[in-house]
Amino acid sequence: MAKLLFTLSDTAMGYDEGDWFFDSDSFDSDRISDTPFTLTQEVLEGGRQDGVRVITLTCENGLTISLCPTRGMDILEVFSHDGTRLGWDSPVDEIAHPKTINLEANGGCGWAESFNEMMVRCGYAWAGHPVREGNMFYTLHGRAGNLPASRVEVEISDEDRPTVRIRGLVKEKVFKGVYFECWTELSYELGSQSFAIHDHLTNVGEYPHDYQLVYHSNFGAPLLEEGARFVAPVEHISPFNDYAKPGLSDWQTFVGPTANFDEMMFNIRPYANKAGNTKVALIDKAGERGVAIAFDTRTLPVLSLWKNTDTLKHGYVTGIEPGTGFCYPVTVEREQGRVKSLAAGESVDFNVIYTLLHGADDIAQVEREVEEIQAGRETTVSDQPIAYE
Repeated sequence: MAKLLFTLSDTAMGYDEGDWFFDSDSFDSDRISDTPFTLTQEVLEGGRQDGVRVITLTCENGLTISLCPTRGMDILEVFSHDGTRLGWDSPVDEIAHPKTINLEANGGCGWAESFNEMMVRCGYAWAGHPVREGNMFYTLHGRAGNLPASRVEVEISDEDRPTVRIRGLVKEKVFKGVYFECWTELSYELGSQSFAIHDHLTNVGEYPHDYQLVYHSNFGAPLLEEGARFVAPVEHISPFNDYAKPGLSDWQTFVGPTANFDEMMFNIRPYANKAGNTKVALIDKAGERGVAIAFDTRTLPVLSLWKNTDTLKHGYVTGIEPGTGFCYPVTVEREQGRVKSLAAGESVDFNVIYTLLHGADDIAQVEREVEEIQAGRETTVSDQPIAYE
């Protein structure tokens, strides 16, 4: 097995590759030549995205995946070979450099000035809605998505299933505060319709510290539309707040773009299989296209379903969000026992797999998998929020 490793940036070495290109023709391997691909890093210029790095992996007969080392290694968008897109159209139409974002603006909601990714990590020291506690201001969804990676590397291997791995080291460190390092990894088997996220979060300090993490995964057209469906093996579901109560009657379906539709969210505890894994999916109205998300409930035990079916211009989107907890302020999550802690030197791993679904057979297969995990077990529906902000 041959393997190539490229370092695109490393703050410890004072190194930055800048614009970069590599393709399968440069890798002398029969396995690789069967699945042509290109890899690029582009440094953007102008506006709020000046200096932003974007890495794009394009597989000729598979997926095109774009991610952003400048924004916590988050995923910008994904396209399949037939043009199906994972992502959404946010009113934020530039990839904002973190240096242009004030997280404390707008009552702690400055995060929303940069929100346009397909998947943004919310964490690590905290996540959820903003709240003040003493002298501490916990801003919306934490800092992870606005932390540039300190080291970025790309590994290409021609194993039995040739694979590209894109890794980034994201540090969240504050004097007299949190001391976290997270190695993020996106792995993609060339030609596959799936890609995997594996994150390894470590408390490198000498004192214990709380952590939270939500994989805020966001989808708009063409998968989201009037009549689109959400399927999941659900143990318990409740409305996030009073506004979401009326939505319990049809929480698994979506409306089309609707003026003045406020955010509607549901708290879900999913069932899992014996290994602790579960799977959920968003399916279009025709039952021909969709996206499945598999995750490990041992470290991501809950799921938030966020419906923001506002007008197209104002961000028609749904969020499917595996997490360590729900999106209430960290003070509420702590009171209800969902905030976790890492001891000094301790680590925790998170695994999420995204799969594009093409055709009725793929849809039927994922629905069978969800039914197998549900295994005939009852879904409990509560008509009252489990907490109030």
